[in-house]
Amino acid sequence: MRRTLLKCGWIVSMDPAVGDLRDGEILVHGDRIAAVGRQLGAEVDEVIEAPAMIAMPGLVNAHLHTWQTGLRAIGCEWAHGEYFKYLHGGMATQYGPEDNYLGNLIGALNQIDGGCTTLNDYCHNITSTEQAERSIDALEETGIRAVFTLGAGKLPPEGEAREPFERRINPRERVAHIRARLADDAGLVTMALAVAGPHWAEMEPTRINLRLAREMGLRSSSHATKRPELAIDPRGYYPLLDEGLIGADHSVVHGNYLSDDELKRLFDAGVTFCATVQTELRGYAGDPLVGRVRALGGTPSLGVDVEPRVSGEMFREMHVALLYALSVCQRENARDAKPPFSTVPIRSREALAWATIGGAEALGLQDRIGTLTPGKKADIVLLDGDDLNLFPVHDPVLSIVEQANAGNVDTVLIDGVIRKRNKALVFPPDVRRRRMEQLAASVARIMDEASYVPFGR
Repeated sequence: MRRTLLKCGWIVSMDPAVGDLRDGEILVHGDRIAAVGRQLGAEVDEVIEAPAMIAMPGLVNAHLHTWQTGLRAIGCEWAHGEYFKYLHGGMATQYGPEDNYLGNLIGALNQIDGGCTTLNDYCHNITSTEQAERSIDALEETGIRAVFTLGAGKLPPEGEAREPFERRINPRERVAHIRARLADDAGLVTMALAVAGPHWAEMEPTRINLRLAREMGLRSSSHATKRPELAIDPRGYYPLLDEGLIGADHSVVHGNYLSDDELKRLFDAGVTFCATVQTELRGYAGDPLVGRVRALGGTPSLGVDVEPRVSGEMFREMHVALLYALSVCQRENARDAKPPFSTVPIRSREALAWATIGGAEALGLQDRIGTLTPGKKADIVLLDGDDLNLFPVHDPVLSIVEQANAGNVDTVLIDGVIRKRNKALVFPPDVRRRRMEQLAASVARIMDEASYVPFGR
């Protein structure tokens, strides 16, 4: 197997046993990290000289509807309910297999370009097995590490009348077919099941979907976005907890309106949580769950969610999550008439853990990714510390969390394979340009078919 040595200016391992190193080295053997240290003296096939670069674990985008890539920014100023009106009730129903393929391809390439090595592709517009197949084709073509979370899509109005979304059950044959394709749980692309959950579906279909996930050996995930009185089933997750249908194999996304009791019940059952802070600040009155999960002793994960409304860059998501969590700390401290904090209540390293370790845990991949630990997969990102917005680097953790952006990503390794180098993706440029042109044509057609008129058209 190929052996590569990375000689870095700084290494932020996120593993307490390894620590952070100045002028350190990372030895990659095949698809795994073999050693992290100084002057390793290894015989290798290639040396990557990176004396001005910060090495860090690849970021984990724990929740992204990647199929929406071609609709970037169209909904930043949508009012309440317009996301569901225009997108799920309109444009989503016009997507076919090739539309999903193009969105997933360009979307996944963008994640790699921005230093994200693992993506949870929450693909919840699926109305045919071929559409799911082509979505997976795109992920595999890019080389990203991904969890393909298969969901059921909205149907055109006449279809919804026959089969309402709140009663939708993931078709067993489709789930079994995709599970057979993604049978290797140690593979680069694996599978999970998207379940509407009690906020969006009746309880019995939710039970059936959760049982199907466990029968197929899959993790599951659901959206929790509504106040209890507005949920399809106002009992929320309590019946599912009482019946043992969710636990450490389930992840709840958003959860801003969960009561303290329901949140603790979920947490105690081993459920993980994903906050999509940029999205939630746009449309939710409840605070993102980051602070409440950490108060319970957990590590939240972070995701971008919907690029039609927010930036797809995980560096921005991480930074916004930290700033807002700090703001909540200050607000609550003042509310309780306590003296000003003598130390920062949340440090930047913790926010980096949300975007790496927390994401790995939410996807069940903590034994493979999230830290630069010998034995784990070689998912490594190098940031250029000589870039004008980072230079000079004094504390690499602060540089990563507080200053860096996608433009600073010089090199990306996924599973030991270089996917970006010298700030350029290792993906055929002519193919990328052609797929971008096809994506633009795809979404133009979709908008026309859905009678959606964007700015300037």
